[in-house]
Amino acid sequence: MRKRYRRHREAGFTLIEILIALVLLGLLATIAYPQVIKFLEKKADVAKVQIESLKSGLDFYRLDLGRYPTQEEGLNALVAAPPNQPRWNGPYLKSRQMPADPWGRAYVYRVPSRSGQAYDLLSLGADGLEGGEGENRDISAW
Repeated sequence: MRKRYRRHREAGFTLIEILIALVLLGLLATIAYPQVIKFLEKKADVAKVQIESLKSGLDFYRLDLGRYPTQEEGLNALVAAPPNQPRWNGPYLKSRQMPADPWGRAYVYRVPSRSGQAYDLLSLGADGLEGGEGENRDISAW
């Protein structure tokens, strides 16, 4: 009987052990939260830098072809020649491939623009939806 009691007692955690684990997890979350916020802010900075690079590529495309890519050609026209464009002199991006935004989605390119510019170029933020605040806000070229 004594042997059976000892095995049963060693099989689980005591209330004190569970409380200590919860306190440690709480402390870890308190310390990690500011780092998570900084990481999300860095993602927005990465998106801004990538958008500036895409804008430069679009400007070089326009210099060669006399226009920005159409909606159908999209941003892929910066890395692969559209059909029947003999003046295309790309690729127009240093990486030679189309980058995804920091959240793993394609950048939004719209022609005609809704903002009154020649085109719209934006990342939809963490939520992938237009609008939003904080980490969900859109990051646009303008």
